[in-house]
Amino acid sequence: MSEEFLVNFTPQETRVALMQGGVVQELHIERTASHGIVGNVYLGRVVRVLPGMQSAFIDIGLERTAFLHVADIREQRQNGNGGNGSNGGNGGNGGEGPKPIEKILSEGQNLIVQVLKDPIGTKGARLSTQVSIAGRLLVYLPQEKHIGISQRIGGEAERELLREKLQQLIPADEAGGFIVRTMAETASDEEFTNDIAYLRKIWAEAKNTAVNARPPALLYQDLTLCQRLLRDLVTREASCIVIDSRENFQRLSLFAQEYMPQLTPLLQHYTGERPLFDLHGVEDEIQKALARRVELKSGGYLIIDQTEAMTTIDVNTGGFVGLRNFDDTIFKTNLEAAQTIARQLRLRNLGGIIILDFIDMESEEHRAAVLAELNKALARDHTRMSVNGFSSLGLVEMTRKRTRESLAHVLCEPCPTCGGRGEVKTARTVCYEILRELLREARQFTAREFRVLAAPVVIDLFLDEESGSLAMLSDFIGKPISLQAESGYAQEQFDIVLM
Repeated sequence: MSEEFLVNFTPQETRVALMQGGVVQELHIERTASHGIVGNVYLGRVVRVLPGMQSAFIDIGLERTAFLHVADIREQRQNGNGGNGSNGGNGGNGGEGPKPIEKILSEGQNLIVQVLKDPIGTKGARLSTQVSIAGRLLVYLPQEKHIGISQRIGGEAERELLREKLQQLIPADEAGGFIVRTMAETASDEEFTNDIAYLRKIWAEAKNTAVNARPPALLYQDLTLCQRLLRDLVTREASCIVIDSRENFQRLSLFAQEYMPQLTPLLQHYTGERPLFDLHGVEDEIQKALARRVELKSGGYLIIDQTEAMTTIDVNTGGFVGLRNFDDTIFKTNLEAAQTIARQLRLRNLGGIIILDFIDMESEEHRAAVLAELNKALARDHTRMSVNGFSSLGLVEMTRKRTRESLAHVLCEPCPTCGGRGEVKTARTVCYEILRELLREARQFTAREFRVLAAPVVIDLFLDEESGSLAMLSDFIGKPISLQAESGYAQEQFDIVLM
């Protein structure tokens, strides 16, 4: 199926929508104020080593220190004191097994690291000492010597031919290894040579910067969202890349001409009066992707709940009653849900542990068909994931790699009224809390009068159904109680003023 990319620029953010068959499949957002840092290379300083966790905290100049686990420290590091950031300790241990992190790193040590994951929530960025720089066709591994080939490329014979071709193009006296990316399957020798030169130039500039820099220092910054779009997201199925900014269209055209000339014909400048995302219905899809409930065409619906630890997706028949029997109704709803779930995972960029609660099916054949449909729909997603079969409870457990914030975390924040609970106390519950607080205040303080400030809905309840309770308490404490409605108060908010 052909793919179309829509690029919306504003001074504050860049948004990229991937369209297939006129439907939004993926949405990428990069804001000027919070640029993603995955792929960036830093000269950092070890702030703290935690032997119990076999981890270390590294200062790379961010608000929170970044996290480095011993498993992400490259083994067989060069000897040295790390003064210029080039060494990260010796991961080898003479055949005695891997060294513990406290024997590899020390506080105050300088270290070249690369960001694997952006800071998410309260967690700092995750780092690795294994640097890799991605190009259009190749991934450069400056600390390695081997040549790897993407498993998605043909058979073993075809991969071996690519390996031999690349070995002939790489000067024998130059260090560094490469991984051949999937899109390099039909690349020419000239394209490989240009990519090798580009990647080596980037790494040379980063090393030169590290020699004179004082940590924390940025050595290499990954490409912008639109440049990464050309490098990583555009495939052979892409039919066009539509950009709604003349300045950025020209800038991206120059970038494409220099590094990816084969993509230049795909670039188009949109000049229409109607906003590009409105024209293709992307804005409406963004609003739907932030909702908890997702409607299915059959009348069923999904309920998607995203928590800190996992995401749960519940499938319901809703208003769909089917045409034949109840089993067929359930089966058809689950089949449609499987397709919609795969799209929602991509659109919302949901990651981590995901639990799918399909409607219970008695037929093992129906279960297998739904699972096959889910795997088929997920195959269009390039993010790494694993899917388990139905559990004994009828749930499907899966994981999807999480490398950046979900759409909801990028565009939303916890509700200041409910604190992220998704619900608020009833007005009656707040009334009873106020009555208890009035009694508590009356026992501790002496006042001529107690005045209650609360939301209008709470005050209305006191004046109506709970007026007797308020009068009874006033008689009990022997003090008058007055009420004052505050339109600016949330339903759970109240104050008691001593007059």
